[in-house]
Amino acid sequence: MTSHNIQITADHLDFLNEQLKSLSAPEIIRWAYYTFPNLYQTTAFGLTGLVTVDIISKLSKEVGSEKHLIDLIFVDTLHHFPQTYDLVNNIKEKYQPNLHIYKPIDVETEKEFATKYGDQLWEVDDAKYDFLVKVEPAQRAYKELKVNAVLTGRRKSQGGARGDLKILEIEETSGIIKINPLWDWDFKQVKAYIDDNKVPYNELLDLGYKSIGDWHSTVPVADGEDERAGRWKGQAKTECGIHETSKFARFLKENQK
Repeated sequence: MTSHNIQITADHLDFLNEQLKSLSAPEIIRWAYYTFPNLYQTTAFGLTGLVTVDIISKLSKEVGSEKHLIDLIFVDTLHHFPQTYDLVNNIKEKYQPNLHIYKPIDVETEKEFATKYGDQLWEVDDAKYDFLVKVEPAQRAYKELKVNAVLTGRRKSQGGARGDLKILEIEETSGIIKINPLWDWDFKQVKAYIDDNKVPYNELLDLGYKSIGDWHSTVPVADGEDERAGRWKGQAKTECGIHETSKFARFLKENQK
């Protein structure tokens, strides 16, 4: 298993995952910072990602750095809620991270996307939509920024495909090392951290949204429902594909021609 200049065998990956279990989220992030060159945080500014941003900010002060130590990658699908874009601005103002924004290729707005690919592509060809707005921009970011490893906001308690999540993973298609520092936190722990540390968050959370993606595929969550139940409601789908790129091998191959 390789990630640009980093090589990790399957046995070594298992060993690291076992050792890292005893570390707290801040300790995992600190370890990752000192271990991996070209480390980034990928985030859509969900609650877990916001906790990670705040932890990195504290780590930055701890080591005496005037800048946010780990750059952020934000994949702008062009279909986020207005409240999400407001949050991005709030985070930029409070933490002043170096933020790399990647959009679907050759388009800048939701209107331009519809003109190029048709209205409601997510209903016509859901897989193609996910590839165009999430998978391809993320893969482009990894390549252009020479990314070796990324911090993600995924957690086991989010259910679905994340139920057996490990701390460290290697993405099959790119070889990128993915680090999930809050892998064993539940929603209450995440929200308590947000509140205790006065971290800005998406105001849609107070309207019943717990996991917020594109406006057309996100609805509030009812009491007792899983955290990500509001994503792709009524569909047999729990991931957008950005973390399951093997499903998009055909699109990735076509994109490389």
